[in-house]
Amino acid sequence: MRPITAIGFDADDTLWQNEQYYRLTEEHFQTLLGDFAEGADISAKLLEAEKRNLEYYGFGIKGFTLSMIETAVEITEGKVPTQTITKILEIGRDLLRHPVECMPHVEETLEALNGHYLLVLITKGDLFDQERKLAQSGLGDYFDAIEIVSDKNATTYRRIFHKVAEGPERAMMVGNSLKSDIVPAIAAGAYGVFIPHALTWVLEHVDAPTDAPRFRQIEHLGELNGVLNGITSASE
Repeated sequence: MRPITAIGFDADDTLWQNEQYYRLTEEHFQTLLGDFAEGADISAKLLEAEKRNLEYYGFGIKGFTLSMIETAVEITEGKVPTQTITKILEIGRDLLRHPVECMPHVEETLEALNGHYLLVLITKGDLFDQERKLAQSGLGDYFDAIEIVSDKNATTYRRIFHKVAEGPERAMMVGNSLKSDIVPAIAAGAYGVFIPHALTWVLEHVDAPTDAPRFRQIEHLGELNGVLNGITSASE
């Protein structure tokens, strides 16, 4: 009996680039408000707004755009020009239309695993945007199940892996966020394989669970097969 039968994959910044486009949008936003505050102060206020608004708008571009508008109102003390609001809405729409750029080794790895493991895409954020990116990526046919959730925690992983697989104990979660992908998956009983990304959002930063027996870290997705083979060999 194989120790792992199902593998969950995060989407943003694991299968395709995401955060770098948010950073570019934030730089544009700083330029729009450059007459009212310094760039670092604008970013700090924006981050505060994003933190406040997560419980109302959730994760994704729409919530980010609303947080930019709220920040613009706050920084300008309610005097933000109408044309600036219009431009913020435009750059938010541009972010929603940005082409999908897959990360290195993604397609070859999914192709090698397809048919040997049950593959599950587990991503959080806006439903329409995640569906758009999955469709544009061309990766959808590799997955046996798609789960777009409002948040990721241990309960989320237990529910998904019990529903589509043989439970978290025989599952693995792969992603770039320690907070969302790795720590809660391990808490649920699964393996967690961390692939660091240089631009991971600051709100996703936590300490790596290096003492956890089911924690692994790799440099890129092309190394995942080696991890799976190692776990299988150790169980024999």
